[in-house]
Amino acid sequence: MPVTRDIVATYRGPGRVMDRLLTMGQREDRALAFVMGFCLLAFVAQMPGLARRAHLEEQDLSMLMGGALMGTVFMLPLLLYSLALIVYGAARVFGGKATGYGTRLALFWSLLASSPLVLLNGLVAGFIGKGPELTLVGLAWVAVFLWFWSATMRRATRGPA
Repeated sequence: MPVTRDIVATYRGPGRVMDRLLTMGQREDRALAFVMGFCLLAFVAQMPGLARRAHLEEQDLSMLMGGALMGTVFMLPLLLYSLALIVYGAARVFGGKATGYGTRLALFWSLLASSPLVLLNGLVAGFIGKGPELTLVGLAWVAVFLWFWSATMRRATRGPA
């Protein structure tokens, strides 16, 4: 199933999509593609807000975009892999049967599946700016991401079916 259909299906049932992803076999390139896809989308989502900031504060947009590129595309994947390792260790301590791959896949897929809200957050930051609207969209993204991550981690920690 294409990634876009899986993203839509995740909003209806994140556990079912995670089961399907896990039954496709352990493919580290798939997990890496998911995390890099999210990081690229997160970078794109920052562009409207950066353009607004550059205009209002009379700063150089290319410098702002360079910093955002370095942070989201180069540093964020490393932080996410570290977070997945910590969560894997915690899951093992509490008796979960998760594999390292399952834990990474749950985190990375949850981020990628919630990326439409990250893009919406970027649009709100660019067109409206700071305020209650941006906060509301940001909270909606965090809530959806946590829902996806908890549902996919439950499936990943069940162990092999």
